[in-house]
Amino acid sequence: MKILLLEDDRKTGDYLSSGLSASGHVVDWVRDGRDCLSASLQSAYDVMVVDRMVPDLDGLLVVKTMRAAAVRTPVLFLTAMSGVEERVEGLEAGGDDYLVKPFAFSELVARINALMRRPPISAEKTILRVGDLEMDLVKRTAHRGGTPLELLPREFLLLEHLMRNEGRVLTKTMLLERIWNFNFDPQSSVVETHVSRLRAKIDKPFEFPLLHTVRNIGYSLHARG
Repeated sequence: MKILLLEDDRKTGDYLSSGLSASGHVVDWVRDGRDCLSASLQSAYDVMVVDRMVPDLDGLLVVKTMRAAAVRTPVLFLTAMSGVEERVEGLEAGGDDYLVKPFAFSELVARINALMRRPPISAEKTILRVGDLEMDLVKRTAHRGGTPLELLPREFLLLEHLMRNEGRVLTKTMLLERIWNFNFDPQSSVVETHVSRLRAKIDKPFEFPLLHTVRNIGYSLHARG
């Protein structure tokens, strides 16, 4: 497996590069964001392991730029930035997994192997449809009845999860854990707030609703009938 490693700390980079090489992988180790971006655009890699806090371009911007250039290499963020918002930010930027430092090397290898077991992007559904609602996962756009929907990143993620689970009832707890990485908090209104905003964009201007509230249970996205 060919791995591109972005890590500016020499001790950590030596440790990772040596360990991954000893595991049978070919590792290209770069220490700043510009070199990482250049390498990712010019060469084919099986996986990228990316630190966020690096010189020149931070890891987050590297991945965003890659994704905008249609580079689909799986990315594992490996960083000391451990907050929930920071993890969500990394995943929404185009990361596929997120591991916080300090870490166990065995877990890192397991996560890299798990990324490699995922089907290639060409084998995955990149267009989701529910009724006249359509989402393009590559272009990160959504339309209903041909009308573009202006969605914020968290709204896009919420809608994607609802569309992938068309017809299923998703509870508040499930959405908190999947979209916000929160454990259940009965006092939190974050789900209701985002669902209300999403409904105003995907349902209010149109003839019939797609996003339905299941009283005392949760929410379900489906076309009528």
